[in-house]
Amino acid sequence: MQASIVVLLLVTATAWACQTSPPDGSPDPAWKLVWSDEFDGPDGAPVAATRWSAVIGGDGWGNQEREYYTDRLTNVQQRTGNLVISAIKEPASAYSCWYGPCQYTSARLQTKAHFDQLYGRFEARIKIPSGQGLWSAFWMLGSDIDSASWPNCGEIDIMENIGKEPSIVHATLHGPGYSGTNGLTAADALGGATFADDFHVFTVEWEKDVIRSYVDHTLYETRTPADVPAGNHWVFDHPFFLLLNVAVGGNFPGDPDQTTIFPQTMLVDYVRVYRKA
Repeated sequence: MQASIVVLLLVTATAWACQTSPPDGSPDPAWKLVWSDEFDGPDGAPVAATRWSAVIGGDGWGNQEREYYTDRLTNVQQRTGNLVISAIKEPASAYSCWYGPCQYTSARLQTKAHFDQLYGRFEARIKIPSGQGLWSAFWMLGSDIDSASWPNCGEIDIMENIGKEPSIVHATLHGPGYSGTNGLTAADALGGATFADDFHVFTVEWEKDVIRSYVDHTLYETRTPADVPAGNHWVFDHPFFLLLNVAVGGNFPGDPDQTTIFPQTMLVDYVRVYRKA
C-alpha cells in the first residue's frame, strides 16, 4: 500500500513538472508579473497613454483590409472594467481608405515605444466578436520592425479569429521564409460553443528556442527552431511589443456580407505579462 502511494506521488509530481501552467490556470510560480493593464478606468475613458498608442490609418495593412483605424472613443475606450474595441460600419465616411471613402472604422492598439520584452508569458482574457468579415487579434511584433522590416522582425500571433469560424482560433509564427499563408500555424477548436459566447484566456509562453500556445490554460501548439523551413532562421530572440485589434475585411477573413451585423465589439478584461524569476 505504501509503495503504491509513493508511485502515485511520483507520477503526480512528474506530471506537474511537465506542465507549464498549474491545473487551476494560474501561472507557474516561476512566472512573475512584470506588466499589466486591467482596464479599470472610468467608463468612457481612453486607454492609458503610458501603456498604449493607437495606430491610425486605412491603407489596408498589407491585407486589403477595409477598416480605418482611429483613436476615437467610439472605436476604443474603457468600459465596465474592460477595453472595448468597436468595429463600426460608416459608409461614405470622412476617412479615406486605399479603396476610396472608408466603409468601416475600428481600432488597433500597440505597446510599441511603451513596453516590449524578450521572452515571457503573455496573456489576455478576451471575448471576441463574430460575423463574416471580422478579424480579431492579440499578437506581437518584433521591436526592430522599423529597421528590420516585416517579416524579418518576426510576428507572434497569440490569438487570431475570423468571424466566419466562430469556434476556431489560430496561433501563428511569421518570419523570413515562413510568413503569410506559409506561417507556422495551428488551430484550436472550441467544442459546442463559440468564442464570442464568453471570455477566454489566450496565452503564449515564450522561452529561448520554444514558444507554446494555450487557450484557457490548455496547451495546443509548441514551436521550436526545428519547425523553421530549411534555409531560414528562427527570429524570436529579441524584444517584441503587443498589439490588439479588430480588422474588417481583407484577404484572410473576406469582406462582410449581408449577414454581418454591426457594430461588433471585442472586450478585453486584462492583458498581463510575466517573466521567469
